[in-house]
Amino acid sequence: MPDVGEGLTEAEILKWFVQPGDTVTDGQVVCEVETAKAAVELPSPFDGTVHELHHPEGTTVDVGKVIISVNVAEDPGTEGRRPVLVGYGVAASPTTRRARRARPGRAAAGPERPLAKPPVRKLAKDLGIDLTTVVPTGEGSIVTREDVRAAAAAAAAETAPRTDAVPAPVAAAIASTGEARETRITVKGVRKATAAAMVGSAFTAPHVTEFVTFDITRTMKLVGELRSDKDMAGLRVNPLLLIAKAVLVAVGRNPEVNAAWDEANQEIVLKHYVNLGIAAATPRGLIVPNIKDAHTQSLPELATSLGELVGAAREGRTTPAAMQGGTFTITNVGVLGVDTGTPILNPGESAILAVGAIKLQPWVHKGKVKPRQVTTLALSFDHRLIDGELGSTFLADIAAILEHPKRLITWA
Repeated sequence: MPDVGEGLTEAEILKWFVQPGDTVTDGQVVCEVETAKAAVELPSPFDGTVHELHHPEGTTVDVGKVIISVNVAEDPGTEGRRPVLVGYGVAASPTTRRARRARPGRAAAGPERPLAKPPVRKLAKDLGIDLTTVVPTGEGSIVTREDVRAAAAAAAAETAPRTDAVPAPVAAAIASTGEARETRITVKGVRKATAAAMVGSAFTAPHVTEFVTFDITRTMKLVGELRSDKDMAGLRVNPLLLIAKAVLVAVGRNPEVNAAWDEANQEIVLKHYVNLGIAAATPRGLIVPNIKDAHTQSLPELATSLGELVGAAREGRTTPAAMQGGTFTITNVGVLGVDTGTPILNPGESAILAVGAIKLQPWVHKGKVKPRQVTTLALSFDHRLIDGELGSTFLADIAAILEHPKRLITWA
């Protein structure tokens, strides 16, 4: 079992895609594992025949333990069984690897196999698409996800992946309970890591939460204008995009907010970059992937990054690297109809902003009570790093930007 994240110590085998006796090729996905951070597909680093699967699905395996053995060619006439860590490759050998044989039905002079990344191969397998029939459009003649989906559509194949209303382990437990009065579900993987992190954060960092309720009508109007702007064509434009941009502007004007507490050295670490985390609920639990160096991105670039981040989370493609190194987090509880909350800090960060539901409410506007779009923001922060004045100034700054977004937000 390789360390697919930084410092992860174990992973659960979710699914095997091969069985003993199956032939595997270099780069072919052999299994999917779930770490404390995400679900990850592991590829085979060589050609060979599967000899043994050392652990069944559902088993949690320590990093460094052998999970699969494959017979690989030692010389043109001999095969030997060699346990390896999937993803780490094979130790150097004085022998030369045997040339791959052309598969039946394919020209020996043609390419051995189409170029495609492991997730793309898995997608093709799930959709029943033969990659040799797909026309590649990626750079270097690489088959992309879009190529596979286009081929599936052309063949009238089912392209929409199944999405469970509840996590698979929960659904399985519910289905098996019958008339039972209780159901027990083992906590592991992302949920286990999230629970431990939240408990640690709540009892380590002294949390303070402040709230501001304000008129966000102008921001909502700007959202509508941007959706028809040619510079934003094809991009996902929503209130979260402008809220994220407002946060980045406010961080630039209040840089002390973007910091971390180093307990070992008793130091405050000021971050001169913003890796903006967006809390996302997935079937496996809450994850917080982040946009690296979000402070450098224009509005169209930020829209693209947010779209990619949300898409990856929904499809279960978020990588461990995408969830590491965050400096500030936004959690949008408003999409669930919640007015606000008191969010717990993401470990290692100094602040988190909860965005409440945006509702039409009576509001005093220019001396008269009028229906206006109103929302509430809640900012939780580490009081060791951020005092009440700084926290209040920062939160008020975000609200002021969103009240008058055209004056303060630029995207060129």
